[in-house]
Amino acid sequence: MCPYRLILEHVTSRWGVLVLILLLDRPHRFNELRRAIGRVSEKMLTQTLQTLERDGLVHRDAKPVIPPRVDYSLTGLGREAAGQVRALAAWTEERMEKVQEAREAYDTAKGNGKGR
Repeated sequence: MCPYRLILEHVTSRWGVLVLILLLDRPHRFNELRRAIGRVSEKMLTQTLQTLERDGLVHRDAKPVIPPRVDYSLTGLGREAAGQVRALAAWTEERMEKVQEAREAYDTAKGNGKGR
């Protein structure tokens, strides 16, 4: 797999998209991210954050206090990627009605084509 395709996969993954969009607004702690995203396992969110950190998109700031405090924020590169992802998400939201119409037309055509 080409390296750029792997990064694209990380950025556009189910959880990667949501993490990037949330962190674009402000830094978050792990549990804040988990609550805001919803229905993501601790393991999956951890893996997503580690992957995005490895790719240079997310910064992990662990503060040596008790209890430990870890904040996640975007790097400059991460802000660029998150901006692109947010634009795609906004486009999707704006065009959802047209997509739904296309789906219904497709389903109707396929249903009629099969004699249903």
